[in-house]
Amino acid sequence: LQAMSDNEQDWLALKPQEPSASQCCGSGCKPCIYDVYEKELAQWERAKAMQDKSLLLGKKEQSNNSELNPDTFTAFRVSSVEQLTEDTYQYKFELPGNSSLRLSLGQHIVLRGVVNGLEVQRAYTPISPRNAEGYFEVLIKCYEAGLMSQYIKTWKRADVVFWRGPFGGFPYQPNKHGELLMLASGTGLAPMIPILQSITDDEEDETFVTLVGCFPTFDKIYLKPLLQDLARYWNIRIYYVLSQETSLEKLPWSYQENTYTGHLNEDLMKTIVNSCRRKPFVLICGSSAFNEDMSRYLKAAGVEENSCFVF
Repeated sequence: LQAMSDNEQDWLALKPQEPSASQCCGSGCKPCIYDVYEKELAQWERAKAMQDKSLLLGKKEQSNNSELNPDTFTAFRVSSVEQLTEDTYQYKFELPGNSSLRLSLGQHIVLRGVVNGLEVQRAYTPISPRNAEGYFEVLIKCYEAGLMSQYIKTWKRADVVFWRGPFGGFPYQPNKHGELLMLASGTGLAPMIPILQSITDDEEDETFVTLVGCFPTFDKIYLKPLLQDLARYWNIRIYYVLSQETSLEKLPWSYQENTYTGHLNEDLMKTIVNSCRRKPFVLICGSSAFNEDMSRYLKAAGVEENSCFVF
């Protein structure tokens, strides 16, 4: 067998690597990491056929200009780390000058991490206001055995992290819906926050909002001060459903009347839907099991499928 020529080896070394399953965050991003791979592979094949390596120079895996891009990963610096509960953190990232991420409401971005030589990607939704200048913030829950969590837990101030995006989002328009019913489990709160803030920041937007946050216990409710502030607006109501609390007596009195113990089940869903001041359009974000349960309960409460959006 003739040994592979140096030229062949050079080209092989330049061939893009097919992504592994762990690199896909599973959030239906456009372009997905696989789309990016297909594009790079086609570019490589064309360059190889023409024996012209300069055709590959356009390929950039990551950029440092701090301009978010769906095709390439961009470096952002961690400016602060705040622990919210035993397993949930709020991370702040620097943006150059007074620039802003310019995301549409509820859009997510994809994080790349390398753990034990394995590349992992996950999607997270920034919770900072859409017009926040010079920074953005992300709410992340770390799991004991999660690969990405092992990487995230090592972050400290000034570390550099790679993101790409934005993807997805909910095409929100002021006053389009009479009432938004937001059903959020845990960090599913993240895409709801920018939408809530855009409604309270816009005096012309008279959309009613009922946010239902599902958490295990009172201590595990994230962003309490922010939520309490939002609940002061005339058109915002916030309820909490705490699955592991047995009694409301230990809770601060200001929470007692808008908190339920146990799970958000079919009966409670009917109560909440019936209490809405207008026919609600529903936004859902949580685990896939939570999202399926909510869709089922909403149907039982008479909410049509075309009146729901799942993040």
